[in-house]
Amino acid sequence: MAVGAQVVESGKVEAQPAPAAFFTGKVSLKRLTSAVAPGQAGTALVMFEKGARSHWHVHPAGQTLYVTEGCGWTQEEGGRVHRICAGDVVYVAPGVRHWHGASSDSAMTHLAISEVLNGGNVDWAEAVDDDQYRGPSF
Repeated sequence: MAVGAQVVESGKVEAQPAPAAFFTGKVSLKRLTSAVAPGQAGTALVMFEKGARSHWHVHPAGQTLYVTEGCGWTQEEGGRVHRICAGDVVYVAPGVRHWHGASSDSAMTHLAISEVLNGGNVDWAEAVDDDQYRGPSF
């Protein structure tokens, strides 16, 4: 039997600490939806305190981020650090190694829409070191 529309009411999903094995600094997340066949995307609200960021990682089927509050940074491996702020959208193509998180002077929250491929939506790698995180001056 197919599931009908689901409403995730504000305040009904509690924020949980994000796994320290995959993030630097204080990060919490609210898992909002999971991929349900035949769909292939799940959503989470991810909240980064100042200076917090993800480790390097890859999404086998891609990811879209919509920044809802504050400002942060994101970087594709080998590319420049981009400043992202409330209202900005970031699309990361499948297989692109990248990281994202709050800037050093602002917290940031984003809605992450991560697609699933063969049962997985992310492959984690090493932490972003402080020199990589600082990036160029803005």
